[in-house]
Amino acid sequence: MSGARRARRWSVGTAVDQFFFVFAGVAAIWLAYLSFTETFTLGWWGIAAGIVFWVLLAYLVLPRLHRILTTIYVPDYFIGRARTSDGLLGDPINLAFMGDEAQLHAALRAAGWVQADPVNLGTSWRIVTSTLRRRSYDEAPVSPLFLFGRQQDFAYQQEVDASPEKRHHVRFWRCPEGWLLPGGRRVDWLAAGTFDTAVGLSLFTLQVTHRIDADTDIERDHIVATVRAGDPRVDVEVLRDFSTGYHSRNGGGDSIRTDGDLPIVDVRQVVA
Repeated sequence: MSGARRARRWSVGTAVDQFFFVFAGVAAIWLAYLSFTETFTLGWWGIAAGIVFWVLLAYLVLPRLHRILTTIYVPDYFIGRARTSDGLLGDPINLAFMGDEAQLHAALRAAGWVQADPVNLGTSWRIVTSTLRRRSYDEAPVSPLFLFGRQQDFAYQQEVDASPEKRHHVRFWRCPEGWLLPGGRRVDWLAAGTFDTAVGLSLFTLQVTHRIDADTDIERDHIVATVRAGDPRVDVEVLRDFSTGYHSRNGGGDSIRTDGDLPIVDVRQVVA
């Protein structure tokens, strides 16, 4: 008797849960349909209303929702991934460096990398106009990603085909004093390098953003190769299988994959 009651309660609870799950999905589709059709009743004003709706959704509602959810379920410790300003898991941390800041800047400049401008209203507007006009912007800013509770200290990039749409870029974070990698290795800097392929909309927030190439290992190896070619005193050690190789998505919804190796680039012999 008691077993039958437990089975009955389970089946009723499952049915109720499935009902509300389906109801919520249908309601969301119906709301989207109404929002879409109502814009046509406003005439030309419907276009402006649609743009306002997208701006509010992409830059206010969805980011706030992600911040609430990621605070609950995204770990607040080092797992080999950066985080977006909304708390979503971002690009993989795929490089480490030894050396002080001046030596790191010298090594990157010798390798043909250009330091990215900080993000502000002026540089944001310039990258928009440069992209639309397809004009070169070597110092185009990169979006902020967070590690150790703060955004990158600086970033470098290499433009491709004189267009801000396609570029190699890498972000750098100085490691906290006394901080060690999992396994006990000390490094001075961690970095995340990816290759921008085009400008598009984020899958998770619908914001305008760069889309990246899924094979982040190619960009990682490109950064290492250029830095070594720029100065023969640069040494590289690779931590094999530092993390488990995986397929995932970054904060913009782009697919990423990596073999989990972590090159440690030593620039301490570079003359700043």
